[in-house]
Amino acid sequence: MSKDKILITISGLDKVGIVAGISHTLAQLGVNIEDIKQTIMQDHFIMMMLCDISCSKNSFKTIKEELVKSGENLGMEVWVQRKEIFDKMHTI
Repeated sequence: MSKDKILITISGLDKVGIVAGISHTLAQLGVNIEDIKQTIMQDHFIMMMLCDISCSKNSFKTIKEELVKSGENLGMEVWVQRKEIFDKMHTI
């Protein structure tokens, strides 16, 4: 279901370990990565992930807080939102 899907956006200067760090956090939280896109634009790393949180024992709030903390540790900005909210924003 759409309520169990989240979109994660990660952005910042490119460096080694970004994908590994975020993926490790997601694995610890029991979150499944369903799709991932990333690019580098003039040394700036941008990644979007579609994830399923239905099997996680953690709340959306906890998942979001842990991902933001992981991003801060990597020197990256992280945004997490529910897919259903994202979809509604783009249907207007």
